[in-house]
Amino acid sequence: MYDVIVVGARVAGAATALQFARAGHRVLMVDRARFPSDKLSTLYIHQPGVDRLARWGVLDAVVATGCPALDRAVYQVADVRLAGCSLPAGDQRTAYAPRRHLLDKILIDAAVAAGVEFREGTSVAGAAFDGDRAVGVEFRAERAGRTEERAHLVVGADGMRSTMAKKLGAEVVVQDPLKTCAYYSYWAGLPADFELYERPGNWIGVVPTNDATLIASYSPQAGFDAVRADPRAHYLESIRTTAPSLYERAMAAEQVDRMHGSGDQQNFFRQASGPGWALVGDAAHHKDSITARGINDAFWQAELLTTAVADVLHDPVALDKRLAAYADDLVDGLFECYRNTLVVGQLEVTGHKLAMLRAVANSSRLTDRYFATASGVLTIEEFHDDELETALSG
Repeated sequence: MYDVIVVGARVAGAATALQFARAGHRVLMVDRARFPSDKLSTLYIHQPGVDRLARWGVLDAVVATGCPALDRAVYQVADVRLAGCSLPAGDQRTAYAPRRHLLDKILIDAAVAAGVEFREGTSVAGAAFDGDRAVGVEFRAERAGRTEERAHLVVGADGMRSTMAKKLGAEVVVQDPLKTCAYYSYWAGLPADFELYERPGNWIGVVPTNDATLIASYSPQAGFDAVRADPRAHYLESIRTTAPSLYERAMAAEQVDRMHGSGDQQNFFRQASGPGWALVGDAAHHKDSITARGINDAFWQAELLTTAVADVLHDPVALDKRLAAYADDLVDGLFECYRNTLVVGQLEVTGHKLAMLRAVANSSRLTDRYFATASGVLTIEEFHDDELETALSG
């Protein structure tokens, strides 16, 4: 009998398993993949996520991979250029963007070192129930049919298309239409900061990582069929027209990987808990990757869940009450960024937006506060302080 079974071992699952193990609980973590392995990702970890890595004692391992510290952000739209850095989260002012085959393995290894039992290459059939209560996980076994392990809490951390969410009956409670489609590739010999470029109908993101620089192009979802007909041609043309100087740098560098992309960037919140179970990460909530907040959100949810329930796992009544509160707090904590991401995903450059950015660009303090809002260090309400209001009125 386990205290917690976590299904999914990437950033959300491994972080959750790590927190429960360090709280003294017996934890089983499973994943159908084998590690290290890669996955679609923008890679970027904003300052609040880096602060959590530092507090969990794994930031040094991330830095040791050779992942560059990103302490300068650039945002170019029309004639406005912002250059600065987010305010710090805790003691951390730099961001990082490690390759996922490195980051996921670092978190898995930390979880195992904390006492988590990890089974990779393991297929899950669904949840085991006692009445309407999740009491464990059923596994597929080639020779023995289905096997089962039991736990006081079952956690689904198996991504946007979560099998566990379906098996647990977790309904979608908030949903919005797809906004963008995105393609990216990696370039060697392309020095860069964390860079963002925008024009109506297109968004370019530049993320230096361990051994190359990721360049991503976002386009309206409505044009996905045309984009995927020739993704590389569309990708290069988007870079050329949206960020000409970046295009010149890219042409002097070398593309070292194939195109990666998706037209299925869903926007939703699922019911995040029920009797004996919870969802974390993309299984609970997913939004367009254009704001690169997925890893940060996963880390935050891992701490939110463990803080909420770690001391009541053996008390079903108290556990279910805390799980319900966790689900409410998850929506409350992430909804502002969700709505802001939907706005960014419109890929519109309005006169109001340009006026605000011009006001911000005239002040290094406001510029850093703007990037701090993008990173999650500040809320939108906190960003709109007296200095910004004065700048806008002037």
